[in-house]
Amino acid sequence: MSASFKCPVSLSGLENICNGDKAIPGINSRTLFTRNSFLQPHHSANKICFRTCGKKGSCCLFNIRAMAETDSGNGVPQLDISLSPRVAALKPSKTMAITDLATALKQAGVPVIGLAAGEPDFNTPDAIAEAGIKAIRDGYTRYTPNAGTMEIRTAICHKLKEENGLSYTPDQILVSNGAKQCIMQAVLAVCSPGDEVIIPAPFWLNEKSRLLILCSPSNPTGSIYPREVLEEIAKIVAKHPKLLVLSDEIYEHIIYPPAKHTSFASLPGMWEKTLTVNGFSKAFAMTGWRLGYLAGPKHFVTACGRIQSQSTSGASSISQKAGVAALALGYAGSEAVSTMVKAYRERRDFLVQRLQALEGVKLSVPQGAFYLFPDFSSYYGTEVEGFGVIDGSEALCRFFLEKAQVALVPGDAFGNDDCIRISYAASLDTLRTAINNIEESLLLLRPAAAASRAS
Repeated sequence: MSASFKCPVSLSGLENICNGDKAIPGINSRTLFTRNSFLQPHHSANKICFRTCGKKGSCCLFNIRAMAETDSGNGVPQLDISLSPRVAALKPSKTMAITDLATALKQAGVPVIGLAAGEPDFNTPDAIAEAGIKAIRDGYTRYTPNAGTMEIRTAICHKLKEENGLSYTPDQILVSNGAKQCIMQAVLAVCSPGDEVIIPAPFWLNEKSRLLILCSPSNPTGSIYPREVLEEIAKIVAKHPKLLVLSDEIYEHIIYPPAKHTSFASLPGMWEKTLTVNGFSKAFAMTGWRLGYLAGPKHFVTACGRIQSQSTSGASSISQKAGVAALALGYAGSEAVSTMVKAYRERRDFLVQRLQALEGVKLSVPQGAFYLFPDFSSYYGTEVEGFGVIDGSEALCRFFLEKAQVALVPGDAFGNDDCIRISYAASLDTLRTAINNIEESLLLLRPAAAASRAS
């Protein structure tokens, strides 16, 4: 097996790293050791070869080719700025991109209203913040075990038992730097090349299906799967031995009665097939603390922990102390969380009323989380002088940012180009200004939209 690495400089331009027998300029011929093998340099012309030999004597040859690349003008070596194909294939998060743009515009003096990020506008409850401050003052600032402290993993086990009806032991819990990291590690741990990951919108199953991702309450719609629907999904999952479920339950406490949350792993026969992801960012207004956790069968959790140990290692010791304090607030976060949820519901009701009054806008009333996902597709196809054609959700969000100075997330980031996502994790006064601006900007579209529908 060989691997070639292109180097933007010639061998003669390399600095000597260290001396060795029969060294070529800039490269030593010392044997380089790794844990289970060693690398022996060999060289010829513009090529340096490293032969790796494992414990059983098997060898692989890696070629590092130093090639001088120059431009046609002045002969100056050109830097190779190529990136990994993995990065080239990776699309940036539209939510983060729009949030960053809105922040930049605000810093430049533009009064943009940011309703893109899924971030509570409340401060972290005092008891949680004080626990973090105390951890710092007490010198609790060192590395913790990779999987998280025994204290927080035990507290999470208690929470899952009391609130979700799920029984886990601390070695079946992995604490990470946010729920997003838990999801990424779970996918990396259980999925192989060629496996299919299903995100309902809708979905189909086949022999390649390895992982079904559920999010309830949902981002971006705020919808909640009723227990009877989850039970039907569980029956399908049970028929596919290879299929696992990743249940993202980060919004479980931001829910509006009479809706109720059901943990997928609590359904008959689903504990062994479910990886449950949760965290502290949303319900406890702890987005900046970066703390989430994964619960599941030990075999899978250990594999996720192995990935974490070689990437970020354990979560912040300070955040873990704050997380313990959050779980100590009481069932579902007690009054600290219920006060925030009450405010979210008031904001939801206000925006639902205003959006339902807009011509051509369709909306399903969310039962949880703090998002609306209205359908604005009746305005697509219209042209605005000085802006261009509104040909989808991304163009509409650019229009709202430019004309209404409101930052929103295009629905195509979530697989539905008919809609846009609005976060109502902002004060009523802010939401009132935002919807007024949106309504006023739509006057530029309404005549064109009406004409389009008439034709």
